[in-house]
Amino acid sequence: MLFKCPDLDDAELRAAERVRQLKESLNYVVQVTPKRWQGVLRRSTLAQAVRASNSIEGYNVTVDDAIALAEGQEPLDATAEARAAVEGYQQAMTYVIQLANDPHFRFSVDLIRGLHFMMIGYDLAKNPGRWRPGPIYVRDDEKNAVVYEAPAAELVPGLAAELVDELNANDPARPDVVRAAMGHLNLAMIHPFSDGNGRMARCLQSLILARSGTLAPQFSSIEEYLGNNTRAYYDVLAQVGGGAWHPERDAHAWIRFCLTAHFQQATDLLRRTRDIDRLWNMLEEEIRKHHLPDRLIFALADAAVGYRVRNATYRPTAEISEQVASRDLALAVKAGLLIARGERRGRYYEKSARLEAIRTSTREKRVAPADPFAL
Repeated sequence: MLFKCPDLDDAELRAAERVRQLKESLNYVVQVTPKRWQGVLRRSTLAQAVRASNSIEGYNVTVDDAIALAEGQEPLDATAEARAAVEGYQQAMTYVIQLANDPHFRFSVDLIRGLHFMMIGYDLAKNPGRWRPGPIYVRDDEKNAVVYEAPAAELVPGLAAELVDELNANDPARPDVVRAAMGHLNLAMIHPFSDGNGRMARCLQSLILARSGTLAPQFSSIEEYLGNNTRAYYDVLAQVGGGAWHPERDAHAWIRFCLTAHFQQATDLLRRTRDIDRLWNMLEEEIRKHHLPDRLIFALADAAVGYRVRNATYRPTAEISEQVASRDLALAVKAGLLIARGERRGRYYEKSARLEAIRTSTREKRVAPADPFAL
């Protein structure tokens, strides 16, 4: 027996419809009206999701280091352990993106175990790709207490098979965001692995959303929201879980939490599309004014939003050689748009005061997050 999806009340149905409308608007911006900046937005949004999901588990890297790792480059600050965790999660999420439009796709136990191996394979002591061999407990370090006891290890294979059957059933009457939320909840509560259960549950939720086809996988995830609201995320899981394996418990609180997460994440992404559109237009004007190569806009846009730009991360985006990239970045420094930091392999570039002023002038004023149940 798994946690069952509750019947949605009127407020939840309205919230789900508001989420659907927001995602349709976002899809129109990023799919129907393509612009050059959308590649930058996709890359940074995926990096934000990967960084956030790992930060929940204590593996902290900057977004620009997450981008560097995704592109096979050396990070500036990441520890060896954090690097391995991010690279593993990045690999799993890349596979999720590959599976989004696969016409032969089916959920399977082997797929879940394979994704787990991609994430945790850097540490064989954590049994990557294998069910846990014994009991497992979730400890809340802030509360200094055990907050959840997972079902017995011998129940895991059967529960995982039941979850896969439910995912493949794909009830069309149930909103995709709710299906994804229930997949996340059940995998998190089964806690089938020795380590990495939270990351795996969040990855599964992203896969279910990617398969829905509403949005590109990079924009479907709520992992960034969960990373920014980790305490609330843990609290609602603890509330619904009830301290041990109790699949008969009511999941309404979890569904409402996820609907709010989707609503606020989509709202924030729409705001970012407006921000980057204005920023891109002003950077194009700045590039023309200084007679700089058009391709420099990729480096300037990254720097303007706060990332550290390096030759190694700029050149694959601009599709140029190392020498040309060095010359471009030196021109941007000479034009007063970038500031060089460090030496040789450690050199990176940050936004100048001029670039900061441009960014400030194009940034939309942020308002308090909306509640989809209060509208």
